[in-house]
Amino acid sequence: MPHVIIEYTDNLKGETDIPTLLEDIHRVLIGHAEVFPVGGIRSRAVALHDYRVADGREDDAFVHVTLKIGAGRSDEVKKQVGDELFGVIKAHFAELFARRYLALSMELQEFSEAGTYKHNNIHARFKK
Repeated sequence: MPHVIIEYTDNLKGETDIPTLLEDIHRVLIGHAEVFPVGGIRSRAVALHDYRVADGREDDAFVHVTLKIGAGRSDEVKKQVGDELFGVIKAHFAELFARRYLALSMELQEFSEAGTYKHNNIHARFKK
């Protein structure tokens, strides 16, 4: 953990560089390796083909980012990381936001380790 899921309307394709956004998000999370093990960071982006925004009359778009983390981080850490991530997201879409209708949102979901199952040998690479 953490896992980042980016959902975005497919009317943004060709107008934004999602792979670069994923890199920037990873850079923030790796910068907090003391609370988020690098080997557990995952991200993915899903283009949404079926959606409706507001009244459906404009070519509105949205990007929603979900950050899923295990329980146990302090409120200060969650706020700092959340602020940094949302800052990266807003900066990434700033030019697009200035010229079209666009809603950006992010939520942090914290969950208990009970009920989660993991099998990951990637962590060992980062324990050197």
